[in-house]
Amino acid sequence: MSEQADLEERPRLRKSAQAFRTISEAAEQLNVPQHVLRFWETKFPQLKPLKRAGGRRYYRPEDLALLKRISDLLYTQGYTIKGVQRLLDDGAPELPLGEPAQEESALAEILAELDAIAVALRRL
Repeated sequence: MSEQADLEERPRLRKSAQAFRTISEAAEQLNVPQHVLRFWETKFPQLKPLKRAGGRRYYRPEDLALLKRISDLLYTQGYTIKGVQRLLDDGAPELPLGEPAQEESALAEILAELDAIAVALRRL
């Protein structure tokens, strides 16, 4: 069997809910292109990912929560960018996005456990 086939069979490791995400991971999680995230950084000053040498972005869990909120307002609820800016500037009450984030965290932990069980079963 080739090395490529071995890599494809291995389950992908899941990061902790508290781990920082690269722009590609954040874009994949939100199902938006990377350039959209960069554009949102210019339009929403509340969004400030950690930047390392060379400009590499790392999104904290609170950045991801804000990105999810912005994405929901723009794509699901039909707000314009100006409308979302006003909501965020006015300190509008949080949308009920905090609860799904907790559910996602719990689901991520369960999936990690299931992956570990699958690996153990394959070794039998």
